[in-house]
Amino acid sequence: MNGLVKRALRYRFYPSEAQAAELSRTFGCVRKVYNLALQARAEAWTQRGERVGYEATSALLTVWKRTEELAFLAEVSAVPLQQALRHLQAGFTNFFARRARFPRFKSRKKSRASAEYTRSAFRWRDGTLTLAKMAEPLDIRWSRPLPEGATPSTVTVSQDSAGRWFVSLLCEDPGVTPLPATDAVVGIDVGIDHLLVLSTGEKIGNPRHERRDRTALAKAQRALCRKQKGSSNRAKARVKVARIHARIADRRSDFLHKITTRLVRETQTLVIEDLAVSNMVGNHRLARAIRDAGWRQFRQLLEYKADWYGRDVITVDRWFPSSKLCSVCGALAAAMPLRVRTWTCDCGTTHDRDVNAARNILAAGLAASVCGADVRPQRSTPGGQSATKQKPCSASRRNLPRSRGRGSQATPSARTGSASTG
Repeated sequence: MNGLVKRALRYRFYPSEAQAAELSRTFGCVRKVYNLALQARAEAWTQRGERVGYEATSALLTVWKRTEELAFLAEVSAVPLQQALRHLQAGFTNFFARRARFPRFKSRKKSRASAEYTRSAFRWRDGTLTLAKMAEPLDIRWSRPLPEGATPSTVTVSQDSAGRWFVSLLCEDPGVTPLPATDAVVGIDVGIDHLLVLSTGEKIGNPRHERRDRTALAKAQRALCRKQKGSSNRAKARVKVARIHARIADRRSDFLHKITTRLVRETQTLVIEDLAVSNMVGNHRLARAIRDAGWRQFRQLLEYKADWYGRDVITVDRWFPSSKLCSVCGALAAAMPLRVRTWTCDCGTTHDRDVNAARNILAAGLAASVCGADVRPQRSTPGGQSATKQKPCSASRRNLPRSRGRGSQATPSARTGSASTG
């Protein structure tokens, strides 16, 4: 990777009452401006066929501040409001490029409460951070130091559903440099019984973070349901439920960070399956376990860390029959139910289902990366009949563009068989 890496470091902080009130007002104004601009852009297109860009919405913001109804928008810093308009512009850009859905309105209860400040709206001095419209610096818990000599370029303040306050500092990190090259390669098969199974035969267990707190979560949710809607007791009960969810998510994130960091440090080339997790959770018997495993988060962490440290991540098409293909002779089994964890090929080789799948994923990924095209060996069964025809296995490096069209998504049942969900 060329140039310095921009890295966002998140810290928890504890605002005073005045700071919490100011930030809450800012969150509300950011949400209001975003929704007003989205409504104006949508109406301009549907009613007059006009495209309204960032400049036009910025001019509208000035007009809104001068009205009696929206005069409160002028009471907070203007920078987070302008940043909300820029985020909306980015959302429309991604929509027209078919990378995202049409932007949606922000909800006070469901949307993330956050505000972004650029350099003109905060003061960074001697390791203290003071935001616009505030007299005192934020009381930040510095759990880890910032990179030496780093100065934040952007500050994002947020509050999660559990009531915790966080500040994210975007700065350049000179410590992120490519690691020495190595010849190590590994295929990775994700699952539920074991979170990861490597082509080397190593199995990494699934901690099942949600299961550890399932009883406490169910008790808190029952207590929430008994509270009257709109009451202060219901608000307190909702926070208790949110804190349990936050504890589960924190443990999952910590575990996945440790696993992906270790894999990236030890391995030059990592091959994974291109699973459509959002469709796989359509299987209601496995949806809870799949979400708890965090397959999508695992891939996201693995990809950006590989980009940072000069590693390669290769993705294999989700239709590749990694579990049913013999990694020794290449024979394709007719069926492989999830209950089958070990099986014996006609060539006499006994396979562990997950390890065999990881080895096939590795072989397919390396073959595609060498040939530079869709690679799928046409193999025959020992009986002389051709293997069942499947979609070709496509593998692509992380730094090459690939289609993200929704038309290629498979059904939940078909894709559930691609991962080890036993």
